[in-house]
Amino acid sequence: MARGVADTEMVRRQNRELVLGVLRREGAMSRTQIAARTGLSNASLTAIASELVAQGILIELEDADPNNKGRGRPAIKVGHNREAAHVIAIELDVNRCRLSLLDYAGTLRDRFEATITPDVFAENAPAHYLIERIRVMCDRNPDAAPALRNISISVQGILAPNGKGMRWSPLQHLAQHNLIGPIQDQFGVPAQLFKRGRLMAEGVRWLRPNDGHLTIATIYVGSTIGMGLGFSTRAGAEDDLGTEFGHMPHIVDGALCRCGARGCIEAYASDYGILRSAYSVPDHAPPATAVPEADFQQIVVRAHAGDRNAIHAFQRAGAAIGHGIARLMSIIDLDRLVLLGPTVSAFGLMQQGMRDGVSASLMGRINGLPEIDLIHDAAEPIFKGLTMKALTEIDRNIFAVRAGTGPEPELASEPQDTLASRSTQ
Repeated sequence: MARGVADTEMVRRQNRELVLGVLRREGAMSRTQIAARTGLSNASLTAIASELVAQGILIELEDADPNNKGRGRPAIKVGHNREAAHVIAIELDVNRCRLSLLDYAGTLRDRFEATITPDVFAENAPAHYLIERIRVMCDRNPDAAPALRNISISVQGILAPNGKGMRWSPLQHLAQHNLIGPIQDQFGVPAQLFKRGRLMAEGVRWLRPNDGHLTIATIYVGSTIGMGLGFSTRAGAEDDLGTEFGHMPHIVDGALCRCGARGCIEAYASDYGILRSAYSVPDHAPPATAVPEADFQQIVVRAHAGDRNAIHAFQRAGAAIGHGIARLMSIIDLDRLVLLGPTVSAFGLMQQGMRDGVSASLMGRINGLPEIDLIHDAAEPIFKGLTMKALTEIDRNIFAVRAGTGPEPELASEPQDTLASRSTQ
């Protein structure tokens, strides 16, 4: 009997997660549409949807489509109850800390940011710094604060094995601190850290749902070099990955990187690497702490005007990225590259160097440079990946497990959207 009850609750949870998942991916739908997407029978779907509505997790919405002129009563859709939960998304970069408050439907409610300087975390314990700003967000939104259910943080660097802090980060004085524990203790809600590279890959998946069958490398090019890998659904991967692509060795004992090593891809392909090369600064010189956008664009102008040093700097950057891609292609079947970030504006100056770097490997010579998409503003996919991590965490681990009151559930038969679809998110 106990086993039967456990199995029933497991199926109930899975079916609720299926419903919440399809609404998260596709927006408000009628019950008939949800049943078709999940493989649940209309009777089971009706019971689950009614239960979620009664619990205040979903709400009923009349079809507002002006093109729907069928007879009778307008179709009733169900969608997320915006007030059921709120999340705070924190983007922690080398230059800024941005906090965003979103409701359960993913609508932005409030946002503010602060400048990050090299000494910020030397003067303030990182967790305390974040707690102060989360508290400001809650004070600014007293109606939303009681429904705060998740705090998700985007970070650059290498996560500690326990996921509560950083082993290394380009943000000075951020590593070797417990970030998550004090935040959870202070606010009593789950908090989680995510690598920015992984969020880029996941954000691109959410923004381009039709590309789920492709294995895509998303490469950030700017003040740092980062990469996320989104695996094809053919590979059966459970999740996307964030990698240390920028700190892959490129040239033995080469240019000095911000990480302290020599010869990293980032030391040649980042904005500070390009700046150093364009002005013929020795490779062993310490990297600039920041490169103003105007200074970088001046190098671009010089290159287009025929300045040999500037042209060489971009070709060198492209070659470093190309050699890294070549190594990647020797390990996995790569369908597409997505380049993101401010340096994408100079892609034309780096493209030949990338081709030369890729063609240095056997797989590169056989397959050539993969198809490339350019996204100049990396903020959108990073933010999308971060917020969807927070919202799906609530879907799966809070609202999907809430005790139900409906009849005995049935397992979805031949669902079109199953839990395996997480590999596309």
